[in-house]
Amino acid sequence: MTVSYYPGCTLKTKAKNLDLYARKCAEALGIALEEIPEWQCCGGCYPVAKDEIATKLSSVRALAAAKEKGQTLVTVCSACHNVIKRVNHDMQTDEEIRDKVNRYRAPDEPYEGETNVLHYIEMLRDLVGFDKIKEKVVNPLAGKKIAAYYGCLLLRPGKVMAFDNPENPSILEDFIRALGAEPVLYPARNECCGGYLTLEDPEIPKKRSETVLQSAQNHGAEVVTTACPLCLYNLQKNGGSEIPVVYITELLAEALGLK
Repeated sequence: MTVSYYPGCTLKTKAKNLDLYARKCAEALGIALEEIPEWQCCGGCYPVAKDEIATKLSSVRALAAAKEKGQTLVTVCSACHNVIKRVNHDMQTDEEIRDKVNRYRAPDEPYEGETNVLHYIEMLRDLVGFDKIKEKVVNPLAGKKIAAYYGCLLLRPGKVMAFDNPENPSILEDFIRALGAEPVLYPARNECCGGYLTLEDPEIPKKRSETVLQSAQNHGAEVVTTACPLCLYNLQKNGGSEIPVVYITELLAEALGLK
C-alpha cells in the first residue's frame, strides 16, 4: 500500500530520527511512504484568523497533491498534523474559506477537502493494525514501563482532530502494548508542554515540562515517548529529569529490530 507522506521541515533538520524510522518501519510493515514533491512548510501553527488565507495554501497544496494520486495523506509531526488536519476541515466545512483558497488555485483544480488525513499512529492502527505489528515484533520491549506523551496538538480541538478522546486517550497506550511494553498512565499525558511560549517566557515551558516528566516518573515511567519534535525538545531541555524521551518511531524501530 502506498500513501502520500508529508514530512515537514523539522523532520529534515532537528527531528531526523522521527522521519528516518518512520520510513524504515513503514516499509517493514508493507506501507510505502511516498513523499509529496516540492512540499512547503505548513507554518507550524494553525492560523485562527477567519480572513487569514495565504498561510493555509501550503497545506492545501499538500492535500491536493494527495487527492490527485488518490492517496491518504500521512503526517507524523504533531504540529504538521494539527495544521493540515484543521485546514482540511476548513476546506470541507467553510464555504467562504474554500472559495477564497480556490481562487489562488487553477480554476479547473478546486480542492474541497476530499483527502483523508491520518497521523502515523492512526496509519499503524487503521491501515496496518496493532495486531499485525505485534506479530512483526522481533525484539519485544518486555519489562519496559513507557509513558505516552500526547501533548495538546494531537488531541485538540477534539471534534476536528478526531484522533482520540482528548481527556482520556488510549491509542498510544495500545501502540505501546503492541510492542510488548507496559504503558504508564499519568495525569499530565495530555497537558501542554508550553512549547509555543518559549520565546515569550522561557520559564513557562520549563515549569510545564517539569510537571509532565515528574508526573510520568511519579507513576513509574522509565521512558517517555512522543510524536512531537517541539515537545521532545522541551521535555529534554526543560524537564529537569533523567528520564529519557524518545520518538514513537524509535520505539517501533527497536521492537521491529531496525534500530
